[in-house]
Amino acid sequence: MTKVDAAAIAARRRFANALTSAKRVTIGLLACAMPLVWSSGATAQGGKPPITFVVTYPAGGGADTMARLVADAMAEALGQTIIVENKPGGSGRIAAAAFAKAAPDGNTVLVDASSFAIIPAQFPKLNYDPKSFRVVGIPALFPHVLVVTPQFEATSAQDLVARAKASRIDFASSGTGSAQHLAGALFMMRTGVDMNHIPYRGGAPAMNDVMGGHVKVFFANVASGLPFMQSGKLRPLAVSGERRLPGLPDVATLAELGITGAELYEWNGLFLPPGTPDDVVKRLADALDYAKKKPAVRERIAALGGEIFAGGPAEASRFIANEMERMMSVVKAANLTAE
Repeated sequence: MTKVDAAAIAARRRFANALTSAKRVTIGLLACAMPLVWSSGATAQGGKPPITFVVTYPAGGGADTMARLVADAMAEALGQTIIVENKPGGSGRIAAAAFAKAAPDGNTVLVDASSFAIIPAQFPKLNYDPKSFRVVGIPALFPHVLVVTPQFEATSAQDLVARAKASRIDFASSGTGSAQHLAGALFMMRTGVDMNHIPYRGGAPAMNDVMGGHVKVFFANVASGLPFMQSGKLRPLAVSGERRLPGLPDVATLAELGITGAELYEWNGLFLPPGTPDDVVKRLADALDYAKKKPAVRERIAALGGEIFAGGPAEASRFIANEMERMMSVVKAANLTAE
């Protein structure tokens, strides 16, 4: 990449990030001022207090989408109103720190993203212990898709690796330490290539620059990137999940292509504060299970390119613990610790 190219990319990134920041401020203020309320209609009869879903990312993002998708069905199962409030900032750290002090009565639920497993590795000195949170469950898993700009010569993941070994290639992400950044770091670890990371302030501006041909490579969240892959604005090379996607049946997984151990999913977890009794956890977990069985919920997740997470609190806890351990090694190898 020449100095001129680097300067052009930096200028576009600053402009895109500025726009994204303005959008986030506007959306965040609107979301906080007008939280979305889901009600089953039975709340007034039962007189139960409302449940607040504290979402760690802005309205319109993956965590917010999942929170609002399951809220209606969970409210129906619980006979309570569910209020969705967005509390973005610090990749979830700000909301999580406040949530850690919430009453363990089941009326405050944290809805976080896959960064929940990355943050402890990146920021060892947190002012809360994420491992003390009670896990309710995970609605769904969404794999990343390795994509390139259509103008790029690489037509396969193996071709990309060969070109990246011959000359350094840029790859974009939604930010340093993000799941997309970790997907790129994991890919480099498993293939032995060294690509140049260009972080953006959000997935949208990063993906826009890849579609525009300004950066060649991106690890897209399938939920937001699938329409652009299907329309030809992005060229998918491989899926980071364990199986092919129904929406991209001809795109092989990384493992099928001989790149093993590079699987990485976007996921959203529902958590309760430390010290929440087991019966309260079970009540919320049963409501989430009810939501995951609703046809409308399953159809929407499938349309977004995701798959329902199989299991309840125990299975979700094991999955998250494994992700924390795996992300620790990736963060260390990529030298992403923020200290």
